[in-house]
Formats: sequence, structure tokens, C-alpha cells
Amino acid sequence: MLDYSKNNLNWLTDLLQDLPEGIYDRPSVYLSQASIGQHLRHIAEMYQGLIRGYDSGIIEYDKRSRDRRIETDRAFAEATLSEIITNLDKADKNLLVIYDLEGREVKLQSNYHRELMYNMEHAIHHMALIKVAVLELTDIILPKEFGVAPTTLQYRAQCVQ
Repeated sequence: MLDYSKNNLNWLTDLLQDLPEGIYDRPSVYLSQASIGQHLRHIAEMYQGLIRGYDSGIIEYDKRSRDRRIETDRAFAEATLSEIITNLDKADKNLLVIYDLEGREVKLQSNYHRELMYNMEHAIHHMALIKVAVLELTDIILPKEFGVAPTTLQYRAQCVQ
């Protein structure tokens, strides 16, 4: 799970380096005018929320910073991903996750490994959306695993046999 998360984040880093100028923050018609940068920012800030809350044991994903630099500045986004990758490897421990649902605070018991899995699955979902924008706006060929869940890859491999 840790390795898969890091691998996904490394693929995003590689994509940042490969994107032509002006594409990272360009709106995608197929993503309701969202950009690759906006989706990458969302992935990064969810991981940051997990890392930031680890020591206190309280995770509040809703209180992310929504830092536009991540969605508009590729170098800043790359540095952000690098920092996340460096800080992901942590011991499992119990966590309290707090959500704001329509003005009502909901508290859930969780743990670091469960939240790491959540972030990995969440990232995969947004990477699938990023792939749509990459196909729309560039001629970059992404790895076939980019934006695909590990269980889906395993299922596809079984179907081939």
C-alpha cells in the first residue's frame, strides 16, 4: 500500500515533468472545466491532511488549504509531491477523522494504514480523471496502470489467462 501510494505520486511527478507548457492549468472540456492541476492539488492536499494530522492523531481533510500554487505552478506541485512521498512512511496508529457534513461534525475512528489506503484509492480516482484531460490536451502516453485500482489490474490479468 505504501509502495503503491508512492508509485502513484511518482507517476504524477513524471507527468508534471512531461506536460507541455500551458497544459497543467488549462481547463478540460471533459472535466467540467477542471484542470489537471486542480485534480493534482486535491490529491496532494488530502495526503498532506493525513501527514499533518498524524502527530496529533486528528485528521480533518475538510480543512485543507486549497493552495492555488499547487494547481498552477508545476515546480511547486512537484516539490509538494516530493515532500509527501518523503513523509508517507509512518507507523500505524489510531486516528480520529473529523468530517463536516452539512454543518454537522462527524467523528470516525480510523488508523493510519486505513487512511493511507483511503488516500491511495482517492488518488487513483482523480488520476483516472487526470488521464482523461491528458488524453484530451496532449499526446502523452501514460502507463496503463495510471489511474487504475490494483484490484482492477489483478482482475484484468486474470481475465487474460
